[in-house]
Amino acid sequence: MSFALTLKARFFDRTNNESLMLRYAQSGDRALLTQLYDACGNDLFHFVLTLSDPTLAKDICQKTWLKVIEKKHLYQHSGQFKSWLFTLARNQLIDEYRRNKPTINQTEQLADSGQNIEANLDDGDISVLFDHGLLSLAFEQREAFCLQQEGFTLQDIANITHCPIETVKSRLRYAKDNIRKVLDKQCGENHD
Repeated sequence: MSFALTLKARFFDRTNNESLMLRYAQSGDRALLTQLYDACGNDLFHFVLTLSDPTLAKDICQKTWLKVIEKKHLYQHSGQFKSWLFTLARNQLIDEYRRNKPTINQTEQLADSGQNIEANLDDGDISVLFDHGLLSLAFEQREAFCLQQEGFTLQDIANITHCPIETVKSRLRYAKDNIRKVLDKQCGENHD
């Protein structure tokens, strides 16, 4: 009985993100936009936060939701709304990075913060180790890894990042290998 209800809800639910966005694009009803924000806002912020700092993440999320409002007529029901939303956010973030290329001083601050993480590692706190591993990844690897953790398929990640699936697979493999190396190194040092 519950399986049938689940299938019915999956196929006929009028409140899924895609149908909400289509209805919002047609009507401009702010209540529908609020529902979309409630459904996807935290995931969007978390994704952008893993690729930037908290202040920039808030700015990018705000700009992304403004883009949703401005470009609602461009939404096509050819894929997940969340994928389209994350693509908008990624494009905003890349544009921001291009406008404000990191200076040597900012790069040194990032390196110092990484050293501070290492200095403050507690051998019982695996989440700090994992965060350190995640922050040590190249932007493209971290992006692919975080998108996969958000539940996107390889095809979705390729669409969001505008690269071939094989490139996504390579980035994910390198990301996992690099995180594993950081964890192995830190766990090995803490147990010696």
